[in-house]
Amino acid sequence: MSTSTTAPELADAVRAAEQRYAAANPRSADRQKRAAQWMPGGNTRTSLYYAPFPLTFAAGSGQYLTDVDGHRYTDLLGDYSAGLYGHSHPAIMRAARTALDAGIALGGPNEHEAELARLLTDRFPSVELLRFTNSGTEANLFAVAAARAVTGRSKVLVFDGGYHGGVLSFRGTSAMNAPFDYVVGTFNDVDAAVAGIELHRADLAAVLLEPMLGGGGAIPATMDFLHALRDATARHGVMLIFDEVMTSRLAPGGVQELVGVQPDMTTFGKYLGGGFSFGAFGGRRDVMERFDPSRQGSLGHPGTFNNNTLSMAAGVAGLRDVLTPDVVTWHNRRGDRLRNRLNTLFVDAGVAMQATGIGSIAAIHHQTSVITKASDVVAADAKRSLIHLEMIARGQYFARRGYLALCLPLDDHDLDSFVTAMTGVVDQHHALLQKET
Repeated sequence: MSTSTTAPELADAVRAAEQRYAAANPRSADRQKRAAQWMPGGNTRTSLYYAPFPLTFAAGSGQYLTDVDGHRYTDLLGDYSAGLYGHSHPAIMRAARTALDAGIALGGPNEHEAELARLLTDRFPSVELLRFTNSGTEANLFAVAAARAVTGRSKVLVFDGGYHGGVLSFRGTSAMNAPFDYVVGTFNDVDAAVAGIELHRADLAAVLLEPMLGGGGAIPATMDFLHALRDATARHGVMLIFDEVMTSRLAPGGVQELVGVQPDMTTFGKYLGGGFSFGAFGGRRDVMERFDPSRQGSLGHPGTFNNNTLSMAAGVAGLRDVLTPDVVTWHNRRGDRLRNRLNTLFVDAGVAMQATGIGSIAAIHHQTSVITKASDVVAADAKRSLIHLEMIARGQYFARRGYLALCLPLDDHDLDSFVTAMTGVVDQHHALLQKET
């Protein structure tokens, strides 16, 4: 089938899927219309929007979501990796209720924060001291600011496709980025990255990267790339910052454990607050001690909700009682199996699709060509829309861009059902999914 024939047929298929979706979800459509009176686009979290309108959820339980029209979905999105524990894990719920009953905004240290810090530093050996924030975005902002303050340098090397929060996004251009002095490199290009560090070494405060691009397409960094960055930054006194906001869940000690690279600083977020707002940044003792408020001339790090009791208590329960190292390993192995099953399906069906990622995080792309950096990803908005809407119609919920983050409560039946649903979509639209267009 030629591209000229496929394009209008694809557009027709998307239009038909949108019409079916709208007809099936009138209450979500109405909510979107009403919300737009008070919020631009009816939205206060950009990533949750997709055309023709997003589902509005009424409740979540375990691994399932229920929308306001009464449909139930298997949750393969896991709130973009923040919902690792599912929607109602007993240990998390118990810890949150106990904390809630004891008071919310206490205005002082509480009993949970030091224990959560201990659990995190035990799990991630590169983190000798840490401080909490309210999000991964905040954690990255403070880590970069700390690197600039400690080194006395100004520039920050980041990589195309990297996403470190709403004001630190390098997936294309962003007018909303914090006004740091950025050098943008090519992800997984060893020679270019090392050359960039050498070129800017006198002014370079930090190298900030995700050891696997998350929002950029679940693209893992290579071992050679990460080791080269570690060697070059150490040689020139540049701070190496791993953004493990998403990837810390991929091994007991995060991706840094998998690849054997210890960064100077690490940032965290997402699931580590048990599903409540959470972030943290930490690293070498000599760097983090600069935040000790008992020392003269210390770096400031205020934040009304940094140690909020719900996040701290739920975080402790999650790491201590639920997400043991054995559970982390088990969960990521089954994520690898799911990704392999999807890739086998795509190859056997002869469609231009592939799943990338590590462990419990994956992304579905519409191409067979190798993906090692963000610019390798083939733009396929129409196909992504079609797959997304068709999978929603089959009770499967994940991100429009093809992103999946598995939650712990998912069972074998759920994962089998996801593969069966994807098989049905591929069979139904096989002719439209063959070419990389």
